[in-house]
Amino acid sequence: MDSALTVYLATIGAAPTAADASMLSLLSDADIIVQMVLLLLVLMSVTCWAIILNKFITVRGAAWQSARFVDMFWKATALENAYQAAGRFPRSPTAAVFKAGYVELAKLTQQDQSGAMDLGLTENVERALRRTAQVELNKLERMNAFLATTASTGPFIGLFGTVWGILRAFQKIGITGQASIQTVGPDISHALVATAVGLLAAIPASMAFNYFNSSIRNIASEVDAFSADFLNIVKRHYSQQSAQAGRR
Repeated sequence: MDSALTVYLATIGAAPTAADASMLSLLSDADIIVQMVLLLLVLMSVTCWAIILNKFITVRGAAWQSARFVDMFWKATALENAYQAAGRFPRSPTAAVFKAGYVELAKLTQQDQSGAMDLGLTENVERALRRTAQVELNKLERMNAFLATTASTGPFIGLFGTVWGILRAFQKIGITGQASIQTVGPDISHALVATAVGLLAAIPASMAFNYFNSSIRNIASEVDAFSADFLNIVKRHYSQQSAQAGRR
């Protein structure tokens, strides 16, 4: 009885040591296909996190500087003062749009020294605003497609590794004729790891993509609103000048 108990206790004590395999050793024993799937998912995940950090700084900076620029613009006593101060907001899409509109407006003003500028020429200012707004928003949306791709394909790439691992497990069962955990356990583990890594890559990418899309839409709405206000100011100002020139 004592000897049996001793053998049982020794077996319990030795079992964790024999079965103790680190995650790296487990993955190193995986099939080459599973390893390639895991490597691809890890690279996609690392790239996504780099994009997320970069875009978070860029988008937050753009929103913050745009808000400050708009406040400064409405406090400015003249468009020229606002243009000179716009250089303090290099990350602001709204400031970039205003500078493009102001430059185009200055060109039109120089062409018409009388000050009675044809209101139809304000279409040039509107096009300059719209073109610059699109360029600035394209900068903010850069690399969003990679986040969307990772979010949509990550689970399926992981699923491919899962299916491959399960197929390997069934293949070993067919070869050995045994369905023991020692036979299929490693391949099942590899399959589950592929699923987990696929989800770990896709979930943050999906959340970040939705967050950045929402933030960029808000910035785009603010840029559109500012462009409309700026055009109204230009039209009202030159309408008054045209009316005064007509009285003369």
